[in-house]
Amino acid sequence: MRCWLKTEEMALEELMQRLNAVSQCADEVMHQDIIPLYAADIQDQLKKQFAYLSGGRGGDGCPVITFPDYPAFSEIPEKEFQNVLTYLTSIPSLRDTGIGFILVIDRRQDKWTSVKASILRIAASFPGNLQLVLVLRPTGFFHRALSDIAFKFNRDELKMKVPIIMLGSVSELQSYIDKTQLTEDLGGTLDYCHNRWLSRRTAIEGFAQKVKQTAQILQSFGTELAETELPNDVQSTSSLLATHTEKKDKMKEDIRLAVEQGDDILGSITQPVTENPEYKLNQDQLDNQTTVERLLAQLHETETAFDEFWIKHQQKLEQCLHLRNFEQNFREVKAALDIVSERLSAFTDVGNSCSHVEHILKDLANFEEKSRVRILQARMLASEGDAFIQSNHYAVDSIIPKCSELHHLCDAFTTETERRRNLLNKSLELHSILEKSMQWCDEGIYLLASQPVDKCQSQDGAESALQEIEKFLDTGAGNKIKELNKIYREYAHILSEDLKEHVQKVFQKQESMEEMFQKRQVSLKKLAAKQTRPVQPVAPRPEAFVKSSCTSPGKQLYEYGSSSESTALRRVNYRRGKSEMTEVHPSRGGSTMDDEENLAVLRQHVINELIETERAYVEELLCVLEGYAAEMDNPLMAHLISPELQNKKDILFGNMEEIYHFHNRIFLRELENYVEYPELVGRCFLDQMEDFQIYEKYCQNKPRSESLWRQFSDSIFFQECQRKLDHKLSLDSYLLKPVQRITKYQLLLKEMLKYSKNCEGAEDLQEALTSILGILKAVNDSMHQIAITGYDGNLNELGKLLMQGSFNVWTDHKKGHSKVKDLARFKPMQRHLFLHEKAVLFCKKREENGEGYEKAPSYSYKHSLNMAAVGITENVKGDAKKFEIWYNAREEVYIIQAPTPEVKATWVNEIRKVLTSQLQACREASQHRTLEQTQSLPLPASSCTSPSQNHIRNTKKMEEKKADLTSQESYGTTVAPKYPEKAKGWSKTSHSLDASEENDGWSSAEDPLNSSDAEEEGGGGGGEIKLTPGKYTVVTDYEKGVSEEFTVKSGDLVQLVREGEDGLWYIKNLSTGREGWIPANNLLMLIGNSKSAQSLSSSESGTASSTLSTSSSCSDSCNASSTSFSDVKG
Repeated sequence: MRCWLKTEEMALEELMQRLNAVSQCADEVMHQDIIPLYAADIQDQLKKQFAYLSGGRGGDGCPVITFPDYPAFSEIPEKEFQNVLTYLTSIPSLRDTGIGFILVIDRRQDKWTSVKASILRIAASFPGNLQLVLVLRPTGFFHRALSDIAFKFNRDELKMKVPIIMLGSVSELQSYIDKTQLTEDLGGTLDYCHNRWLSRRTAIEGFAQKVKQTAQILQSFGTELAETELPNDVQSTSSLLATHTEKKDKMKEDIRLAVEQGDDILGSITQPVTENPEYKLNQDQLDNQTTVERLLAQLHETETAFDEFWIKHQQKLEQCLHLRNFEQNFREVKAALDIVSERLSAFTDVGNSCSHVEHILKDLANFEEKSRVRILQARMLASEGDAFIQSNHYAVDSIIPKCSELHHLCDAFTTETERRRNLLNKSLELHSILEKSMQWCDEGIYLLASQPVDKCQSQDGAESALQEIEKFLDTGAGNKIKELNKIYREYAHILSEDLKEHVQKVFQKQESMEEMFQKRQVSLKKLAAKQTRPVQPVAPRPEAFVKSSCTSPGKQLYEYGSSSESTALRRVNYRRGKSEMTEVHPSRGGSTMDDEENLAVLRQHVINELIETERAYVEELLCVLEGYAAEMDNPLMAHLISPELQNKKDILFGNMEEIYHFHNRIFLRELENYVEYPELVGRCFLDQMEDFQIYEKYCQNKPRSESLWRQFSDSIFFQECQRKLDHKLSLDSYLLKPVQRITKYQLLLKEMLKYSKNCEGAEDLQEALTSILGILKAVNDSMHQIAITGYDGNLNELGKLLMQGSFNVWTDHKKGHSKVKDLARFKPMQRHLFLHEKAVLFCKKREENGEGYEKAPSYSYKHSLNMAAVGITENVKGDAKKFEIWYNAREEVYIIQAPTPEVKATWVNEIRKVLTSQLQACREASQHRTLEQTQSLPLPASSCTSPSQNHIRNTKKMEEKKADLTSQESYGTTVAPKYPEKAKGWSKTSHSLDASEENDGWSSAEDPLNSSDAEEEGGGGGGEIKLTPGKYTVVTDYEKGVSEEFTVKSGDLVQLVREGEDGLWYIKNLSTGREGWIPANNLLMLIGNSKSAQSLSSSESGTASSTLSTSSSCSDSCNASSTSFSDVKG
C-alpha cells in the first residue's frame, strides 16, 4: 500500500512539473512573462493602424516598425500610444529585438510642425532599442524646404540615441531597406494586410492562452484525483470510477478541440506556401509558425503526461473496485463457510451400531457434496486474491490475510471432513468387530444349550460334542475380541464412556461364554476318557441362566445377551467430546534486500516518513490549540459557548498543550538531527522515553473528554471554529490524534528495525521498540485501572500497576465456618485481576452501554490480597493454564485459570518477581533489626507475654506451616487426604483440576483437610501409613493417574512394585494387566481399607510444593514491616 501511494505521488508530482513547464513555456512563447499584454485587450487601438509591424527586416535583421501617414496622430491618447508601441515591440523574438528596431515615419503628406511633433513623441515613448530612424519628409515645396532648414536648426532638439535620417522619396528609402521588405504604400513588394495580421495575432494568442488554461485545468484535475479518498463499498467505488472517467473524457475532448484550433492556425499561416510553393514567408510569419508549432508540441506533451497519470489513477480505482468486490465476496463466502463449519461440527455422533454408522456416513457424504459448491467458491475467491497479489495490487497487506484465511477454512473443512469420515470408518470397524463377537457369542451359547446331555453321557457322544465345540472355537479367530487393551488403544479417539462400557460388556460376555465352553470341555473330556454310571439326563435350558440367583460373570452376560435390554443398550447414542481444530496461522516472511544500498534507501524512506508525519502532527496540535482551545478564552467568542461548557477546557483537551510543546521544542528537533543517520534514530527515542509518559495522562483523561464532547458536539462554538479553520473533520477527530500518534511510533520503529538489522543502531532500535510497547501497555493498563469502582482506598498507595487481565477464578476457604465452605464455588467466577506492587485486586467486569469511550467496561471492586501475605503455586496438574494464589498460609486459596499458557507464565513470573523482591526486603530489614538489637540494651518483657508462651506460639506456627506445606502434592496441583481411614471414595478438592465445573455433587466438606474433625483426629504426632511392596485389593475407583490411561476399579487386585521419586509408586493392575504410576497419598485411599494394608507401619512423609511466599518465610521477622493498608476480603 505504501509503495503504491509513493508511486502515485511520484506520478502526480511528475504531472505537475510537466504542466507547470507547459504554462511557463506558453508565457515565454508569447513573451507574456515579460509584458503581459494581449492583442485582444488593445484590439481597437491596433485597428487605428497609426503604427504597425509589417514583418519587414533591415539589412542585419532588424524589425521594421512603420508609422504611416495618420492625420490624427497628435490626437492619439498617450495610454493608447504607449500600449501599441509596447505590444509591437514585444512580438519579435528576443534575439531580433536585441539588435534594435528600424522606424519608418511616413510624413509625406504632413506639415513640418507635425513631423517635428511626431518625432519628438515617438522618441519619448518608444520602449525598445532603436537602430535607425528613417523619416519621409513632406513632399510639398514649401514644407520640404522648411523641413530642411528647420531640421538643421533643430537637430539638437531632435537628437535621439540613434541617427535620424530625413528622406525625400521612397527611392531613397529603398537604399536603406530592401524593396522586398517594404510594404506597397512605401514602394515595396511585401504582402501585408493589417486586418489579417490582427486576426492572426489574436488567434495565436488565444491559442496560447488556451494551452495554458488546459495545463492549469489538468493540474487541478490531477490534484483532485490524487487527493480523492477511496470509498469502502462497491457502489461508491463504481460511482467514483464512472465520475472520474467522465471528467477525464471531457478533458480529453477539450484537449482535442485545442489541438484542432492550433492546427487551423498553423494551416492558415502556411496556406500561401501550400498554394504557391515559391512563396516565401516573411520573418514574422515564420516566427508565428514556430510559435504555433511549439504550442502544439506543448499541448501534446500535456496530453501525454495526463494520459500517463490517468492510467495509473484508473488502475488504482479499478484495483479498489476489485478489492471492494473481493471484500464483499469474502464476507459472503466467510459467512457461508461458517455455517458449513457449524453444520459439520454437528457430526459428533460416532453411531451405536453398524447400520447407524453407515447412515451417518451417508449423511456426511451428502453434506460434503452440498458443501462442495461453497468450498469451490472460497477456493476461486482465494485464487482471485492470489492473482491480485501477483499483479502487485496496492492493498496486498489486506488481501493476503483474507486469502490465507480462505485457504485455511477450505483446508480445515477438508481436513475435518476427512477426520470425521475416518472416525466414522473406525467406528464402523469397531461396531463390526463388536457385532461379530456378539453374534459369535450368541451362536456359542445356542450351541451349548442345544447339545443333548443324554447323548454326551456316552464316550462317542462326548467326543462328538467335543468336536463340535472345538470346531466352533476355531471359528472364533476371526470373530472374537482377542485383546481388550488393544481395542482401547486402537480406538481410543472414538471411545466415549457409553461406547467403552458397551465394549467392556461385549468382552465380558465373550469371556463368560469362553469360560462356559472351557467347563463344558472339561466335563466332556472326562466323559470321553472314563464312563460313569448313568445319570438322569436333564437338558440345559436358556431360561435356567436367567432364573438362577448365581451372579457369576457368565450367567450375568448371558442375561445381558438374551434380554431385550441388550438391544436398548446397543442403541444408546454414544457421544464423544468435540475435537479442537488446530488453527493454522500462515506466516509471511518478509523479503530481505540483497543490496545494502537498497536498505539504505528504505531506511531513508522510513526516517523521511517519520519526520514528515511528525511535522504534520505538530502542526495539527498547534491548529487545535490555537483554533479551539485558545478560542475558548476569546471574549469575542464567549457568547457562543454554553455555560455548561465554560471552564471545561482542561477536561476537553487534557494535557495536549504539554504534548505539543514536547514534540515541537524537543522531539521534532531531535528527530531532524538523525535524517542522515536513520539507523541511529533509536537513540533519539531512548533519550526522550521518559517524556513519552505524558501520553498516559492524556489517555486517562480521554474518556472524560469524549463524554464532554458528545454532550456538546452540536455547539455553535465548535461549528464556528471548524468553519474558520476550514476543517473537513470535527474536533473529536483531532482529539484522537495523540492516541493515534503514540501507536504509530512502534510501527515505524519496526519498519526501521527490519531494514537495520546489521547496522550499528539495531540494538537501540530494538530497545526503543520495546520501550514504546511498554508505554503502550502501561497506557492500556492505566485505562483499565481508572475504570475500577467501589474501592475505598487510594489506588496510588498500592504501588505501580504491573499487570491486568480477565481470568476464571475458583475459591476455597480452608479455615472457616461450614457455611462459608459450602459457598465455595465449583463453577468459576469471572474476575478481572489487577496486580500492583503491594496488592492484587479482584474485580468484576461490567459492560456499559453507550458509544466510544462511554462503552468501555467498568470494574466493580470485590476484594484484594496484601502481597505481603500472598503465596503462589505455579503449576496445577492437568491444566497448563492454571495456577494458585493463596493467602495467609492457605487459609484462602484462589485457583486462577488464564486464557492461555503464555498469559499464565507472564503473570506467574511477575508475581514471582514481586514476592522475591519482598522476601529480599524482609531479609534486609531483619538483618538490620538484628544488628540494632545486638548494639542496644535489652528491653523489659511485656507483662502479658512469657518466654514459654512465645516458644509455644512459635512452635505452633512452625507446625502449622509444616502441615500446610506437606499437605500438597509435589506437583503443586492437588491436596490429598492424609488420613485414609476417614476417606470414602476419592474426594476431590477445589485445588484439583479434575473437579468438573458442572459436578453438582461435589462439596468442600468432603475434603478432610478442610474440616476441623480431620485436624483434631490427626493430632499433632500422628503419622501416615507407610507403604511396602506387595499385593492389595482396591477399595475405591481411581480414574486418573500420572498417566491418564491408567485406571483401577474397586475390587481390582494390584501389586505395588517399587517406589519412585516425588512420592510416586509404580503399580501393576493384576486384573487388567495395566501398569502405571500413582501418588502415594492417592494410593493410601485406594487400599486404605484393604486387609493387606493393616500391617503397614506408620511413618511421616512430606512432599514438596512448588510454592513461593514471603509470608511463610519471613512472617516472624517482618511483622513490623507489613504494608499500611488494610486487606478487604469479599
